[in-house]
Amino acid sequence: MPTALVTGASRGLGAAIARELAPSHHVLLGARSAESLADISAELPDSTPWPVDLTDYPAVAEACARIESLDVLVHNAGIADLGTIADSSVDQWRRTLESNVIAVAESTRLLLPALRAAGGHVVLINSGAGIRANAGWASYAASKFALRAFGDALRLEEKDIRVTSIHPGRIDTDMQREIVAHEGGTYEPENFLKPTTVARAVRNAVDTPADAHPTEVVLRVR
Repeated sequence: MPTALVTGASRGLGAAIARELAPSHHVLLGARSAESLADISAELPDSTPWPVDLTDYPAVAEACARIESLDVLVHNAGIADLGTIADSSVDQWRRTLESNVIAVAESTRLLLPALRAAGGHVVLINSGAGIRANAGWASYAASKFALRAFGDALRLEEKDIRVTSIHPGRIDTDMQREIVAHEGGTYEPENFLKPTTVARAVRNAVDTPADAHPTEVVLRVR
């Protein structure tokens, strides 16, 4: 059975992606702690917890070294720490770029031998903010533009690995609730994409026949 690693798999979109891949893949469930993975691990008993803080690079190196072959790598983990440029601190910029870009780049680098061995597929959960920037979203959008560039470069450098950037609009998740609260709005789930819908798009990209390379998928709320 092929192996898939999904980061940020403890809840929300990551958990939905893990559920979507589980019937046909052995899923490694990535998250910061084993405790946070308890529910999804119980739900998917054939999966394996992969708890590691992706910004703890020695720990990431140790965890990645145990993976010899990897068919699918879904980079879903990330943060959305919003604010205007005038109100954004150096620490905020560093946290955002560290979590959304540098951690992705380093874990991918460490997993390249396993991905090469399997002729694997890297799926980057990006955002509409990786295509256009909005006011109050500067650091987040900058990180997602950088993530898109990372994917484009990886695709050109690693000819035997498929790389897909998924650019969904706003998704009905706990993170989205925090964003709407930050914006001072009223949360209405029907205004957002369902996690299962985005997870299905990931599945469709992974299932694309080998003669095609799905490079970008853009999903907008109807």
